[in-house]
Amino acid sequence: MIKIYTTPTCVYCKMAKEYFGKNNLAFEEHDVSKDEASLNEMVAKSHQMGVPVIDVNGTIVVGFDKGAIESALGTGK
Repeated sequence: MIKIYTTPTCVYCKMAKEYFGKNNLAFEEHDVSKDEASLNEMVAKSHQMGVPVIDVNGTIVVGFDKGAIESALGTGK
């Protein structure tokens, strides 16, 4: 399962969501600007305040790092 922690103004969040869409990858989005519980969960997982934070089956990727995402998914090139 893919969880992405985002904010509405984050360009890299948008890029990540577009990447998931183009690759037919289902994801669950959590807007940390509106959801304090998700913000706290994101910080606990990543120790970061910046977005996006992407949780791929328990592997945490901070930022839109395609290589790290593909590696976590087992689809690395």
